[in-house]
Amino acid sequence: MKRKNCGLAVFFFFFPALLLAQNLYQVTVAAGDYDREDCPVFIPVSLPDNGTVSAYWHLYEKTHKGFIPVLCQQDHSPASGIWFILSGTTPRHTRRTFLLKRETAKTADTAIMKIQKTFSSYVLERGSQKILNYRFRIMAPPDGADPLCQKSGYIHPLWSPSGEVLTRIQPPDHPHHYGIWGPWTKTHINGREVDFWNLGKGQGTVRYAGLLSLEEGPVFCALRVHQKHIDFGTNGPDRIAINEILEMRAWNVGPQAWLVDYTSTQNCPLPSGILLEAYRYGGGLGFRATGHWNNKNSSVLTSEGKTRQDADGSKARWCRITGTMPSGENGILFMDHPENRDFPEPMRVWPGNANNGRGDLFFEFCPIRHKSWTIKKGKEYTLKYRMFIFHGKISREEAERLWNDFAHPPVVETEKIK
Repeated sequence: MKRKNCGLAVFFFFFPALLLAQNLYQVTVAAGDYDREDCPVFIPVSLPDNGTVSAYWHLYEKTHKGFIPVLCQQDHSPASGIWFILSGTTPRHTRRTFLLKRETAKTADTAIMKIQKTFSSYVLERGSQKILNYRFRIMAPPDGADPLCQKSGYIHPLWSPSGEVLTRIQPPDHPHHYGIWGPWTKTHINGREVDFWNLGKGQGTVRYAGLLSLEEGPVFCALRVHQKHIDFGTNGPDRIAINEILEMRAWNVGPQAWLVDYTSTQNCPLPSGILLEAYRYGGGLGFRATGHWNNKNSSVLTSEGKTRQDADGSKARWCRITGTMPSGENGILFMDHPENRDFPEPMRVWPGNANNGRGDLFFEFCPIRHKSWTIKKGKEYTLKYRMFIFHGKISREEAERLWNDFAHPPVVETEKIK
């Protein structure tokens, strides 16, 4: 799959005065052992408090033609620094040099990556194109389904760049399935089982609990929310078993594909902690695919060469899922991060004869598939995933390059110029 340049640099300038300015850094980006293409890059610099900012960061790439302005964006999450897209192709073992400068002039409003709030959801967008919808309001169960199957705190729809909806919620066979979501299944609190996945049991659920932050800009948009994993089985009022901070971040890599990071940080407030029992599904990142996909028009390929017939229970760094839609072929590349628990993570993949031979498609990175996990009180646990959503096809080689960008990003060196 070929993608056009992101358009992050549009004019050439010669700035000899840059070298004499204060608050100026030289930034060197090394591709390392991997080819790069339209790759998010983080520059770790100390940023002043937002309330006292009187200057703005500007980034310029140093080329043989002069300095090219490059769109960049401050990160207002717990990380401190600047993000930009290393646009175009950067071959392995090569370096690119930039100048990062604080200036009093603010650039024109280029916040192409935006978040719209509706009555029920936050919608991440690139320009006029919708990327994903995060539902914060309770969705009632479908007619005839168990009232316990109502839920908030999930992604649906997830759109492809061609506008196709790739997710599904509340299918008749599994009314507790919700697009992209990740509740735990077999958990134990003081020896008592609590199931947050199978809502019909009435033991627990995961719900939206509040907005933490919202960021927009030329490089990314990011939504950070608080989700509560609620235990219904206590003597007395319901209680929180797990607090989760979920961040969904969409990168501006152009209109031909979406690049979305899905990061979950969880902690348990209970003195006893919570045991996540080894089970074939639960937690991590789950995906219930569109009802258009079945065993005749969809496919699965993992980094280890497994297909839909033998991927279930195996481990992989990435999994490519594709299927035919009215607009043609669309797909998602799901990527696992080396820092995740039990990396490369085991997966739950429905085989081709799933659901009485219909071949509906379900995928999940499942960090407790083979090993139980104890979440202790007061300790934070983070799981990082990335999704590349595309129209058309991507090769195995492209999937490897995309995963390397996520797992082994370019090395950045900064030097303050006095």
